[in-house]
Amino acid sequence: MMKDVLEQAKSFAKVELGGDSSGHDWWHVARVAAMAVKLAQLEGADAAVCELAALLHDVADEKLNESKEAGLAKVEGWLLRQGVEASVWSHVLDIISTMSYGGGGGQPMRTLEGRIVQDADRLDALGAVGIARTFAYSGWKGQAMHDPELAVRETMTAEEYRKGKSTAVNHFYEKLLKLKDLMNTEAARAVAEERHMVMERFLKAFYAEWSAEDADFMASAEDKR
Repeated sequence: MMKDVLEQAKSFAKVELGGDSSGHDWWHVARVAAMAVKLAQLEGADAAVCELAALLHDVADEKLNESKEAGLAKVEGWLLRQGVEASVWSHVLDIISTMSYGGGGGQPMRTLEGRIVQDADRLDALGAVGIARTFAYSGWKGQAMHDPELAVRETMTAEEYRKGKSTAVNHFYEKLLKLKDLMNTEAARAVAEERHMVMERFLKAFYAEWSAEDADFMASAEDKR
């Protein structure tokens, strides 16, 4: 039965998120679900619960619904209609209701499965894909790519994190570069280390190009003179 539910969850997520342009689209969900299964296998968790929670986590995301409560109610109703047993749907709802970064002040996940799904979601915010998603999300929100005069927010509430003024580049410092040290599992930490370095290299190149001090470009220009 769980196999059928997982297939239905994939279809449900595709319908709900297929047209998203904020970086929380179906392909993000598919990557998170695949990573959650891999981490579950490495960490000895319930892979089916991890996959189901991962598939549904952004269907309930408050950024994509009228409210957090409305998003969770949508997922809960869907789970009940599928006849998912109570212990599973309550576990899934617990995971997706508490896994969001929300400014970094959230409570620790209560179960191994929750920690794994949170790690899988956070890993998709890192590395090359994470960089692409950051700029997609900032454009979706109408934020600037970069503003050197806008300070990085050091501390913020969940409300400020969601609605305060920021930029794509500031988001690296307000969230993304912090995620490596917030991973719950050893397996995720190993992946996060590599993806973290990708972002650091990107930012170094970004600032060089922004200020027209790209060493490779300047050397190439000099050679052609």
